[in-house]
Formats: sequence, structure tokens, C-alpha cells
Amino acid sequence: MKNYAVLPTRSASVPGRSRLIAGCGLPLAGSLLLLACASPKPVIYPNTHYENVGNEAAQNDIRECSELAESAGAEPSHGKAAATAKRTAVGGASGAVGGAIVGSPGIGAAIGAASSASASILSSVLGSKPPSPTYMRFVDRCLRERGYEPMGWE
Repeated sequence: MKNYAVLPTRSASVPGRSRLIAGCGLPLAGSLLLLACASPKPVIYPNTHYENVGNEAAQNDIRECSELAESAGAEPSHGKAAATAKRTAVGGASGAVGGAIVGSPGIGAAIGAASSASASILSSVLGSKPPSPTYMRFVDRCLRERGYEPMGWE
């Protein structure tokens, strides 16, 4: 069994390292895509209307109300992209400073930006932040007008 160094200073010193990293990234990217689709949704109280129409019809109504909210201009993730970009820029600057200390500011900046972007995306996805308040109010009102009783978002 061979022992490998965790992170060599030059990628050329370990042939095929970039392929290994890229190969590991594909399953991770697929997992993140699935998690990204799992955004918070309204929780519906099982009142008489809900019991009469059933879960499938309720899910269709939630989807329709969400689409109506977006078509009216209420965005579920308002402002999140700008915050992620800002954190990525800060990470790149931090990485450049760290890289300058060890003699490679360009590589440090790239590593800092990439790691900050990854951390921002993961925290956004896994943190499961609620949609914008306007979007939630719009969807809640739409559902109430259809006879449902939204209790909150999860």
C-alpha cells in the first residue's frame, strides 16, 4: 500500500491528480444539484379543503402559486447570488494574501476564490435559507385564496 502526500506544492509532481479531482467533483456536483432543488416549501394544515382535494392536488396548487409569485416579480432567492459573489471575491483576496506569504499569490487567489465559492454554495444549499419574505407572502395568500391554511415554510 502506498502513502501519498495530501497536497503537493506543484500539480505536475503528481501525474493525473487533476483527473482524480475532476472525477471526484462529478458525483459531488450531482448531489449538490439534487439538494439545490430541495428548496423550502409551505407546510399546509390538513383542513377540510386539503382532505377533500388530496396531497397531489395540493402540491400542484403549491407549484402553481409559486409560478404565479415568480411571474409577478417575487423571486424566491432575491439577493443570494450577489452575496455569494461577494464572499467569493473576499475569499480570492484572502487566498492571494495567503499565497503571497508562501510565494504564490496567483495560486493562492485561485484556491481562495474556489474554496470560498464552494463554501458559499454549500452553506446556501445546506443552510436551507427561507425564500424572500415577499415570495412567501405571495404564495401563502394564493394558497389561502384556494382554501388552504399554510402554517409556515420548511
